[in-house]
Amino acid sequence: MQLIKDRFDYLFRSTKGLTLVAIAMVALVTAIWGTLSGPMVEWGVRDITVNLLGLDLVQAEREGRIIMLYHTIAMTIIAIEVYFMTDMLPMKRHEQVTINATITVGYLTALIFGMLFGYFGHNFVFHGLFILGQSLVFFSGILLAAALWPWKKEYLLEADSPYAHTKKGVDLERLAFFVMVIATLLSATFGAVTGSYWGNGHETFLGEDLIRAPHKTALQKAIIGHLHIMLTLVAVALTLIVGRWMKFKGLLHRIAMPLMIVGTIIITAGALSVVWLPWAHTTIYVGSVFVMFAALLFVIFSWDKLIKEGTAHIEKPGFFQKMGALLRDPLKFGPGWQMVFMNFTVSGVGIFMAVKLDEIFRVWPHREERITLTGHWHILASLIATIILFYFADLMGLKGKARKWFGWLVIIMSDLAFASATIFSMKRLFVAESEQQALVNTLMLLMDVGLALVLIALAIFMGWRLYDLFRKDGRWSKELAAEKKTSAQSQIEEQQQRLKELQATLEETSQ
Repeated sequence: MQLIKDRFDYLFRSTKGLTLVAIAMVALVTAIWGTLSGPMVEWGVRDITVNLLGLDLVQAEREGRIIMLYHTIAMTIIAIEVYFMTDMLPMKRHEQVTINATITVGYLTALIFGMLFGYFGHNFVFHGLFILGQSLVFFSGILLAAALWPWKKEYLLEADSPYAHTKKGVDLERLAFFVMVIATLLSATFGAVTGSYWGNGHETFLGEDLIRAPHKTALQKAIIGHLHIMLTLVAVALTLIVGRWMKFKGLLHRIAMPLMIVGTIIITAGALSVVWLPWAHTTIYVGSVFVMFAALLFVIFSWDKLIKEGTAHIEKPGFFQKMGALLRDPLKFGPGWQMVFMNFTVSGVGIFMAVKLDEIFRVWPHREERITLTGHWHILASLIATIILFYFADLMGLKGKARKWFGWLVIIMSDLAFASATIFSMKRLFVAESEQQALVNTLMLLMDVGLALVLIALAIFMGWRLYDLFRKDGRWSKELAAEKKTSAQSQIEEQQQRLKELQATLEETSQ
């Protein structure tokens, strides 16, 4: 019984365990439901999955199922980012425990019952529990915002701190996290209000299906704005997280944090005003410039740091020595590289589409433009997932050759898949429809191979952690002991702080 209790404590009371469970859930859903589309249909794998699990797949309900699937995965990813934030940002221990517990119950309830409702018959009790799970996730966001309040005295920075701050000592990085959380809550509310009209003036649809509709309802525009901002805010949160991981500071940090704060506010305002303002997308572009420039400053800082640390023992390092230092650790090189690579597969494509929309893309068949938009969002979401894996693998203590193999496999194979998907979506620019089949076959193969190898690398990594969990004295036991020690130290420090405050209050009263 004690063995079960210890492992339960590790999985649901430690940051590493909570993250491990969440990533395992995402991996499980991705692996199973990934067999329902793409080449798996042609190979007959889809039919096996449907018959084995008894899935209820009515074609007319496809859009609803996909929306349910995306929401359950998205909430799990948000939970992972919240675990990272509560672990790395200073806050009281009871706040961390409450936030983590609330969002864990929330995302698991939403994921389990959302998938049951969407794919195993429509029992509306399950749908109610799905909404309950979403509500708990939202409430955990409110708790997180309260815990991150950057104007608390204990979180103010010294005047000589290398981290960005105001003259009064307000930590601008913490403020950036706070603004992102508030923006996420507003954006989630925006989607929830729209969702409350389902069946009463609003019907289920996929965003890419409406791209050529001449007239869109206010509710449809609201969903489009919700889609724009939520994935963007997940990316903003992850940029701040990896910046904290890499100890982003100094001059570039003092420039980047105000840009990130302003950019987040502008993008959120632009995305939510899509319903009312015809020029809302211009606002989004302006905000994106601020956020992307802040991310670029992080990339410059992190790569410079890796080079300096890797060549510290060399008096005058040459170009190849600097490159060797930069590429020495793929897990720490990866986040910056994926952000740069994103400009070629996501940002660059999106800007080009916006500039040449009427001249090129609206001349194409609707299916081609739809493919480009679908690929745009999927590549961005997958790039975010790879960066999460880099930080997660480092957090879990992956070292040596396994660290290098895992890191480079994820970088090279994911980028192969994303580049192939980008070329596939833009193929009509350089190949006629009558001559495309050879290129399409090659690109589809490269996409499948790249993604398959990334999933295999993740499966091996998760298998290693699962094997370790069954060992009596595995890494998990040491990680749990370290977590308990940190928690105890945090509680002692909080009690000492309370005693000091109480003593100061008593002295003021006696005077």
